[in-house]
This record gives sequence, C-alpha cells and structure tokens, in this order.
Amino acid sequence: MRSNGGIIGPKRTSSVSVASGIWAIRDAQRERGASNWTGMSWSIDYLVVAGGGGGGGAGYREAAGGGGGAGGMRCTVTGTGGSGSLESPIDVTIGPSYTVTVGTGGAGGTGLSGVGTVGGNSVFSTITSLGGGGGTMQGTATSGGSGGAYGNSGGTGAAGTAGQGFKGGDGRGYTYSFTNGGGGGGAAAAGTNAGSGSAGGAGRATSISGSSVTYATGGPGATFVGNGTSGSANTGNGGGGAGQTTGGGVTGGTGGSGVVILRYSNNLTINIGAGLTGTTTTSGSYKITTFTAGSGSVSWS
Repeated sequence: MRSNGGIIGPKRTSSVSVASGIWAIRDAQRERGASNWTGMSWSIDYLVVAGGGGGGGAGYREAAGGGGGAGGMRCTVTGTGGSGSLESPIDVTIGPSYTVTVGTGGAGGTGLSGVGTVGGNSVFSTITSLGGGGGTMQGTATSGGSGGAYGNSGGTGAAGTAGQGFKGGDGRGYTYSFTNGGGGGGAAAAGTNAGSGSAGGAGRATSISGSSVTYATGGPGATFVGNGTSGSANTGNGGGGAGQTTGGGVTGGTGGSGVVILRYSNNLTINIGAGLTGTTTTSGSYKITTFTAGSGSVSWS
C-alpha cells in the first residue's frame, strides 16, 4: 500500500478523472507513469468500416448485374483499406464527447438499369469511412469507399477511395449469352471484371477485436438466375449482383452494415450515449467496445 508521502491530512487519491489532496511532484509523476492521473490524453485504436453498397439488378434476357463495392475501411491495427499505411490513433481526454456512427448497407438495384444504393458512412470522431458504391447491369455504377461493378454490359468499374478501398470490376459488351457480372471492389483488391469471373475484391483482416477478422469484401457479380446475395451484417461487405435469363426484374443483394470498434486502456470506462448499440469486452490490458448500429456520442471517464 502506498503511503501518504509524509503529508498530514486525508489520504490522497488519484484516478483518470480526479486527483484529490496535496501531492509531491515525485508522487504525481509516479501516478502519471502508472496512467492513473487526471488531465492525461489517451490513445484510442479504432476500426471504422462503412456499409457496403447494394448489388446491381437485372431485368432482361441473359442479364447479369455487377456486385456492390465494400464499405470503406480505416484502421490502426494490423491492416487498413486501400493501399495506404495504417491510420494513426486518436487522442481523447476525459469528459468530452466524440461522435460514433455505424453505416447501414445499401439496398440492391432492381431491373435492367437498376443501380445499387451507396452504403452509409461510418464515423468515429474525425475519422469517416465512405459507404461502398452501388453495382449495376447497365446503369451507372457508383463510387464509394470501394467502387461498384458493372455486369455483362460495357462500362468501367467505379472508383474506390484512396486509403479505404479499390475499384469495382469492369463490364463487358452485351453478348446475348449469360456471363458473370463483375465483382465489387474490396478493401484489399479491385473486383474481378465481368466475364473473367465474378469474385468481389478481397477484404482486409484486422485483429483489433482480439482475433483476426476480415472486413469489407466486395460483392460478387451474378453467377446464377435470381436475386443477388446480401452482405453479412457488420462486415461492410458489398451486395451481390442479380441474374436473369428470361426477362422480368430481379433485385441485387443488400450491402452488409458497417461496424465501429474502439480499443483503449482498461483504466478507462466508456459512456455510450443514446442511439448507439454497443458492447464492451476486456482483452489483456485493453477494453474493446464494438458498435453494431446507430449514431450518437461516447465519452470516457
């Protein structure tokens, strides 16, 4: 047990939010070295993944929609989106509020020219990841964190955003025979071009949660007749393209919703505001809070 340093009076106490009593300089320095002193700033590691874009629709003979782009990915641990370097942690202090938003997945497009909806942006403080772009068969694929792809019609896959994701796959000229749609862009690679395959661009793995998990994979282009497959919740994956051989509109898959994960010292306690869905676990010397839906503010004490 630590002494009161020879000072007569009430026992001194210190924490990340308050230091009561009279302190000698050496004792204050000791507490700061133990990360147990008020007024300090704290580094927060983060993963911010936006919602994936919706897959392209189809509505004509031998039509194949392109996949939706993955949501943009920005991260300080293991890997981040695009070809950039890891992001830098954000320093926070006790008391102030910081914004958190989890982006929703974009809806799939319907019919021949149906373009998937762009996914919702995800945010932590000053960090914003852009929603994935929408795929299409012969509309106009849209850009985003990662770009949407074209199907079996002409067109260059939409661009991704530097440091967040890659472009979607290119289309090919209409051939009156069913061929695969292009894949949406992913956090780690561009989507496959139509006719050369259907795979969406690869996602990127991070171990910020304590185990390695891959996020932000591009949506696959259509490989079968029917509605496209949807991205899994809280992955930021793009929605799959829809396919049709006989006419009639079919709908691309919905993009997967995004996720925000924060990792910080276990000396801190997070206060989660209204409007956010989040859970906190402990791993070694860290606490890890995962937000799966909503928008609101957080603070630390």
